[in-house]
Amino acid sequence: MVERRLPSDEARELLALVREIAAREIAPGAAEAEAAGHFPRELFRLLSASGLLGLPYDSAHGGGDQPYTVYLQVLEELASARLTVGLGVSVHSLACHALAAFGSAEQRAAHLPAMLGGGLLGAYCLSEPSSGSDAAALRTRAVRDGDDWVLDGTKAWITHGGIADFYTVMARTGGEGPRGITAFLVPGDAPGLSAAAPERKMGLKGSPTAQVHFDGVRVPDARRIGAEGQGFAIALAALDSGRLGIAACAVGVAQSALDTAVSYARERRQFGRPIADFQGLRFLLADMATQVEAGRALYLEAARLRDEGRPFGKQAAMAKLFCSDAAMRVTTDAVQVLGGYGYTADFPVERLLREAKVLQIVEGTNQIQRVVIARHLAGPESR
Repeated sequence: MVERRLPSDEARELLALVREIAAREIAPGAAEAEAAGHFPRELFRLLSASGLLGLPYDSAHGGGDQPYTVYLQVLEELASARLTVGLGVSVHSLACHALAAFGSAEQRAAHLPAMLGGGLLGAYCLSEPSSGSDAAALRTRAVRDGDDWVLDGTKAWITHGGIADFYTVMARTGGEGPRGITAFLVPGDAPGLSAAAPERKMGLKGSPTAQVHFDGVRVPDARRIGAEGQGFAIALAALDSGRLGIAACAVGVAQSALDTAVSYARERRQFGRPIADFQGLRFLLADMATQVEAGRALYLEAARLRDEGRPFGKQAAMAKLFCSDAAMRVTTDAVQVLGGYGYTADFPVERLLREAKVLQIVEGTNQIQRVVIARHLAGPESR
């Protein structure tokens, strides 16, 4: 069990609750559910009822008032039990960010309690089929019609696409470029909103990822978040926090792989003794553990900056980059520790390896993270 430095008795009780839920409700059957492509909506209702879907948000609107250093460690525990759950909580939190940070007092009072603790599940709609890393080139358009906006277009790679109760959507309301984008809160049952069949993925099969189509979807202006043209800035602000969520999930996956590898190495015997006695394997486990600890320290340091109200964008990009790359290395090494058994579905490490890969892609590919970090160091590229 990971030893955690937590700021209060309340936080320690919270982590104990999360570990209990993870051990009793999430981890058992996780492999079978992932193989079957089952999304555990009932678990998200349980997490909502337990106060775990709004942890970093204001208690006045149903949140948990927890610092990011605590929230991210909760995500790590959930992802260690099953990435579909940890990532789902992170995406839900990302979908709530725009309204919580940029919505009016009236909007927050009207919508946040249900979003944070009312059993709802959110999705975040920025990427499109032709604009992934170049998010400012998005084409989904919102046109003003009296007191409403009419949305038309397609979003791609949407976690919870087709099952979400609400979508935070970035749409073009003005000219080309980032200044022509506006954010909207769209109900999941809005007429004209539909989803394609979920993508057939290499891993993370229990978490639906789908295109979401907007065909004349009418949204009242009261559901516009922030000012017209502010949407891209809102999206980027949310992504800084979302990258920390991915970093924490990556460490959770890596920790799970490390735990499995250590347990197996202690029990598996070759040449008359446990394979954990062999120096080559001991060094491999030591390197794996060091990467997990380093990743945890990096995401927690970025979270401390966020909690102190200081800039943390560079550190968030570093954490997402390092932690997801580390998860890929650690899960690959865990398969090697288990040998042939590691390559079978009878043990969890092959699934963890497939899941780790997607964490190098979501919330901005790791190549984009390097671009972000370099801009903080050396300034924008010359044109």
